[in-house]
Amino acid sequence: ISLCIRTTCCQIFNTCKSLSSLSDGSSSELYKKSSIFEGKINSIEGVRKEVDDVCCILESGPWGSAIENALSSLNEKPQPGLIIGVLRKLKDVNLAINYFRWTEKKTDQAHCPEAYNSLLILMARNKKFDFLEQVLEEMSMVGFGPSSNACIELVVSCVKSQKLREAFDIIQMMRKFKFRPAFSAYTTLIGALSAVFESDLMLTLFHQMQELGYEVSVHLFTTLIRVFAKEGRVDAALNLLDEMRSNCFEADVVLYNVCIDCFGKVGKVDMAWKFFHEMKAQGLVPDDVTFTSMIGVLCKSNRLQEAIELFELMEQDRKVPCAYAYNTMIMGYGSVGKFDEAYGLLERQKAKGSIPSVISYNCILTCLGKKGKVQEALRIFEDMKKDAVPNLPTYNILIDMLCKDGNLEDALRIQGAMKEAGLYPNVITVNIMIDRLCKAQKLDEAVSIFEGMDHKVCCPNEVTFCSLIDGLGKHGRVNDAYRLYEKMLDSNKIPNAVVYTSLIRNFFKCGRKEDGHKIYKEMLRRGCAPDLMLLNTYMDCVFKAGEIEKGRALFEEIKAQGFIPDVQSYSILIHCLVKAGFAHETYQLFHAMKEQGCILDTRAYNTVIDGFCKSGKVNKAYQLLEEMKSKGHQPTVVTYGSVIDGLSKIDRLDEAYMLLEEAKSQGIELNLVIYSSLIDGFGKVGRIDEAYLILEELMQKGLTPNTYTWNCLLDALVKAEEVDEALVCFKSMKDMNCPPNHITYSILINGLCKIRKFNKAFVLWQEMEKQWLKPNTITYTTMISGLAKAGNVAEAHGLFERFKANGGIPDSACYNAIIEGLSNANRATDAYKLFEETRRKGFNIHTKTCVVLLDALHKAECLEQAAIVGAVLKETAKSQHASKYW
Repeated sequence: ISLCIRTTCCQIFNTCKSLSSLSDGSSSELYKKSSIFEGKINSIEGVRKEVDDVCCILESGPWGSAIENALSSLNEKPQPGLIIGVLRKLKDVNLAINYFRWTEKKTDQAHCPEAYNSLLILMARNKKFDFLEQVLEEMSMVGFGPSSNACIELVVSCVKSQKLREAFDIIQMMRKFKFRPAFSAYTTLIGALSAVFESDLMLTLFHQMQELGYEVSVHLFTTLIRVFAKEGRVDAALNLLDEMRSNCFEADVVLYNVCIDCFGKVGKVDMAWKFFHEMKAQGLVPDDVTFTSMIGVLCKSNRLQEAIELFELMEQDRKVPCAYAYNTMIMGYGSVGKFDEAYGLLERQKAKGSIPSVISYNCILTCLGKKGKVQEALRIFEDMKKDAVPNLPTYNILIDMLCKDGNLEDALRIQGAMKEAGLYPNVITVNIMIDRLCKAQKLDEAVSIFEGMDHKVCCPNEVTFCSLIDGLGKHGRVNDAYRLYEKMLDSNKIPNAVVYTSLIRNFFKCGRKEDGHKIYKEMLRRGCAPDLMLLNTYMDCVFKAGEIEKGRALFEEIKAQGFIPDVQSYSILIHCLVKAGFAHETYQLFHAMKEQGCILDTRAYNTVIDGFCKSGKVNKAYQLLEEMKSKGHQPTVVTYGSVIDGLSKIDRLDEAYMLLEEAKSQGIELNLVIYSSLIDGFGKVGRIDEAYLILEELMQKGLTPNTYTWNCLLDALVKAEEVDEALVCFKSMKDMNCPPNHITYSILINGLCKIRKFNKAFVLWQEMEKQWLKPNTITYTTMISGLAKAGNVAEAHGLFERFKANGGIPDSACYNAIIEGLSNANRATDAYKLFEETRRKGFNIHTKTCVVLLDALHKAECLEQAAIVGAVLKETAKSQHASKYW
């Protein structure tokens, strides 16, 4: 451009010179003007050369005294034009700042507004705002603000790099220094924030625009209302609508369409209807978008008849059908399974001269897939080719439903047909196949598809890796999942929190908790911020692995990471603490959850109710059950099971039984756990007949009593000294192929020993050993005591020694029983040895045991040992007397 200007000017100059010889002097004036013009051009060229020279010096090395001296030798006092030119040409912000400060010192005066704005634009283009606040503060002190262009550049720069929060902060920084950000800066940022549903930030900017006196439009109100409505914040959206009307703005068709669509999609169908009728009352004519949106809203809320009536109203006297409305109505029919009506609508559309598009057929195919009508979908696919050419989404829909159905061969056949039609599977197609195959547990096929991907045509994305990593991990192939994760890193794909959540969960699930911990640390090291779902999952895994304190620490880490624990966080914490024996903390955590404003769902209610029951706060659990019903949450079998078990344990059996009847009246399928709780409760208080009735009821329901159920009944019978009846039940238990466990045998052995049927008890003991069941301490103690009392001291002592040899730890009752048995069998020396062993271990020795042993020692003339036992007996008597006195 410069060269052209110079050439033109030279031509003018030469022409003027030639004309001067032919004129009377006016040509000399023209010559003078052209000389001035050429002088200006030469001046611009000189400035440009000086700008280039300065930039060359600045870019020659790091800033320092050498650079400063070179600049000084070039120009001691740089002029504003030169400074502005240099700032506009430089690309390095730090270099520009250094030059900016150096020229300030050299000229000994503040820079002009254009120089400051040039610096701001450079910051914007480089997206470096370290010195922004400092520069804005200086501009404020000098008395001028950033230009509209600079302000817009700063905001647009952040918006383009998706740093919307930073753009918001820049505008707030300008407001801090009392500047007036440009109108376009506000509207650009509000538009960008609307795409990511940052409604609160949008509203703040909107109110600032009003404070600054900017005239806001209906379009701006519409943008805000759309976002608030889509977020489900109905009150805020309606407030904005009222504010718009109070400012004398008239709602247009676009705004009404937005309100109908957004309010309808968040479930406010009646409000959407209200806007539809209000629109007509305002004299506005509903357009195709209005009708289609309203029809779609009605279909999604299962108000199909109203949708049909509205569709018919729209179609009255209409020559050209609205394809969008037809597609929406077809989708509505298909979603409720009315496929004949959907096909009829297709024919009706054809009769009106409008050939159904591929979208219409895709709608039907989607609905057929959701209803599992695969064969019918394949038939429709063949029929559609007469009217419309299948597109990539069509093939993806078919592949999706075939993979979901486990029909891989047909899915691959459709994929082949897609290629024949000139369409090649995209990453969405591959993702569908891999995801569905993983869910159908066909992992080898999923891996095969992944490995067969042509990376030049279709490259796997983050979703591809995530689906396969999760599928492999869920089915125990965690090593393969981890190798795929490493391949993902090698492909320069950045794993997100979903990938790490899957790896952590599946490593813990396979019992490899150390690897799970390593994955979490690796995630933090790679700079991937955990989300709330990941932290909840990790906390749940840690608790289930028995690391209670680590789980508590993770709950605190949720807060430290800047998240607010949600209802799931509290539910996991309460559930796991209850299982670990810390049920008493339930009330405190429940109170914290309520204070935080968490809205309890069914799972959370069940967790808290169970915690209250386990900690003995059954009344609170009962109250929470009633609250749950009043809030519209239907109690489940888990809810009733927890409360019934809690009531049974504190002998409030009539209330427990009433709850059982209530659950049955609600149509809830009761499980074995609930019936077992009631059998246990009735049995413990001796109400054996009712326990039998419940056992009979559960069998009539088609449930089979398990070992725990039988043990509850056997324990009740033994406590009621109905041992013979217990043995009959024991036989029934075995007849029903329910295997007895060591608790079953312990209950029966204890009962038989109580009624002095020691031989029968020993037979059960031998049967127990044949079943490879390991007796516990109580079983050993009962049997040893029984054998000793029956006079089978040798067997009792042998059993006692075998118990210790097998790693068992006899308790006080066991020691006392064998000492008494040995004493009565005149084996005083052996009894005394066990007496000393008992004392060394710190167990209590009963007074009766001491008396029997003392008598045996006297008979055996073991006087020294008898004296020691006598002394212990006196000490025991004294301590008992003192205890009684106090």
